[in-house]
Amino acid sequence: MENKFLCLMAGYDDDTENYLAGIQKKLYAAGLTGQHTKDIPQHITLQLYPTGQEAEVMQLVRDIAAGTEAFDVCFSHIGIFTGGKVLFIAPDKDTKLIALKEKFGPSFDWTPHTTMLIDEPENIQKALPLVMQAFASFNGKVTSLHLCEFWPTRHILTVALHKETNGKDEGKCLSRKQSVV
Repeated sequence: MENKFLCLMAGYDDDTENYLAGIQKKLYAAGLTGQHTKDIPQHITLQLYPTGQEAEVMQLVRDIAAGTEAFDVCFSHIGIFTGGKVLFIAPDKDTKLIALKEKFGPSFDWTPHTTMLIDEPENIQKALPLVMQAFASFNGKVTSLHLCEFWPTRHILTVALHKETNGKDEGKCLSRKQSVV
């Protein structure tokens, strides 16, 4: 299949995963299910690769994860792109996030984000107020790397970032996350 590709993604700690998934579940409960892949963790896409590079990419992921500390990111905004068809929550593009991305490829035209919904613009417009109501800026934590193949979806590998920092970075966001479930 010519549209197959590998997707490398930054994954989150359980609190961040649950918070973002909770917002997305509110959309689903409102009948806004979208066209995005639903059987993968919440994430930030870091890079795409051809499927023929699977073994090399798996080793690269292991090597980089072994020398990379988990780190906090400040989710501070909601956005829409791709002709009004993608609704997302995005972290600030800080030095740690950029450094991780650049270990896998350049970041000059990269918007780090976690997709909440891919759908027609009229459904994105319906979803936006729900996300705005549920979302508040919060500190999340990047703790792993996921490698998947798409179309069909196949999970290949999840690797924890090797080194854990002691505690969370302070002062990144203006408010704390709120329960959405």
